[in-house]
Amino acid sequence: MSEETLTPESSSPAAEMDLSTSAPALTFGSAPEAGVAVEVAPAPVISRGKIDRFGTAWGTGRRKTSVARVRIQAGSGKFLVNDRPMDAYFCVERDRENILLPLRITEKLGQVDIHVNVIGGGTTGQAGAIVLGIARALEALNPSLHPALAEHGFLTRDSRMVERKKYGYKKARRSFQFSKR
Repeated sequence: MSEETLTPESSSPAAEMDLSTSAPALTFGSAPEAGVAVEVAPAPVISRGKIDRFGTAWGTGRRKTSVARVRIQAGSGKFLVNDRPMDAYFCVERDRENILLPLRITEKLGQVDIHVNVIGGGTTGQAGAIVLGIARALEALNPSLHPALAEHGFLTRDSRMVERKKYGYKKARRSFQFSKR
């Protein structure tokens, strides 16, 4: 290597230009200047629920093959599932407790009337769909409830589905009984 390539005093155009006066100084990690207001944009909240013109909040919930359409409005705490009381529709105590959990977390139990239309699947899938629908409708009614609902996982759709049956098998993974003789 020659001495000319190592010297900083080459005759290139970049070396002749003074860059410190043309570009503003970058300051990473420093505090903002005193007296300058810094605007912080709030994080966008994605709401899956809607409010209709009558003030009723709607939320759609899905779980396995069940779909629940939930309507929530201010009231006395009436809870109907497919035009039947919730206690008559869900016989298992665990399902009833899971359905009421978003209302207990947000302290809305007994303050709102809930009407649910649910189709498809079994009772556990329907209960999971109703929980998601209630959480989405509550968030549409009052967006400040989003952190409490999201913290407990009520706004997350459970995407697990039944695995399909494969050919040559009895079920999805169960093969037929093997016989030596």
